[in-house]
Amino acid sequence: MSRPDEMAAAALPQAAVPQPRRARRIPEMLAIWLVLVALLVLAGVLSDAFLRPVYLGNIVRQAAPIGIAAVGVTLVMILGGVDLSIGATISLGAVVCAAVMAGEPANIAPAVVLACLAGAAVGTLNGALIAFTGVSPFILTLGTAITLYGVTQLITGGTAHGIVAPGFREAFNIRIGGVLPVLGLAFVGVAGLGLAVQRLTTFGRRLYLIGSNPATARLAGLPVRRTVLIAYALSGLFGGLGGLALLARSGVSGSLAASGYEFDVLAAVVLGGTTFEGGRGGIGGTVAGVLILFVAFNLVNVVGLPYHAQLVVKGAVIIAASALYRRMREARQA
Repeated sequence: MSRPDEMAAAALPQAAVPQPRRARRIPEMLAIWLVLVALLVLAGVLSDAFLRPVYLGNIVRQAAPIGIAAVGVTLVMILGGVDLSIGATISLGAVVCAAVMAGEPANIAPAVVLACLAGAAVGTLNGALIAFTGVSPFILTLGTAITLYGVTQLITGGTAHGIVAPGFREAFNIRIGGVLPVLGLAFVGVAGLGLAVQRLTTFGRRLYLIGSNPATARLAGLPVRRTVLIAYALSGLFGGLGGLALLARSGVSGSLAASGYEFDVLAAVVLGGTTFEGGRGGIGGTVAGVLILFVAFNLVNVVGLPYHAQLVVKGAVIIAASALYRRMREARQA
């Protein structure tokens, strides 16, 4: 840990230092994974589909676009920010990838690279404006989302755009061991990478220090602006990867392909224990939150409830999880 990081950690209240918090986060993270297990048991009782490994593999595959994007948003929210442009960034990544591929297998590699660069560029722009102008992340990323949807509408004309090259979807939908699709494995790999960044790097520790107390972090000499810029750039990059996952899953790109995904992402991140206040949470909880949402969505369909019941589930999850974590934090401070 560098000298400014040590000074910031020493200046913060003990409850705000990342390492001790990690020890206290273990029960919270364990709790969210236990909720996932309990939900799977309930789902298995209601439908034997949830007892089939192939069906569970399909759920992980369905969750991949949201899960991959949620990894980046988790980093931003630990920092105390928010990224409402993530849905539009996912759509942009899918549109750019399909447009560049143009149905040609030889274009797959450059299409993937350009989709990731497009997402990272959006995130970098968000981060630069937030870091150097002090504008509210909520307002700025909402404006970015509206702008991106407008730009992609102009590019696509409001219809599906581009042609997916042969072999692209097929490669991602191969099942490992006949159970887990490669797309689901990609989600697990990206989550592992994000977890390594969060737990093993100086950047990851700084996210918690800055999210816990930005003013103290600045006084201690931490590179707050640079950290904000990198966090949002990573969120955009993971959003672009989420667009690739969406294209691999559905095979269709469009300006509104991921419309509303920002709510799914936020619901998963909050459910996983990363609050809007910053300085707490983590990617391990986010992965569990994503899986809980998609098991719940599938359960809604299995029991015959209408699609709009999923919207009720999303809203209820955000409200209940935010209230629960707030109460748990107050109880620890008492």
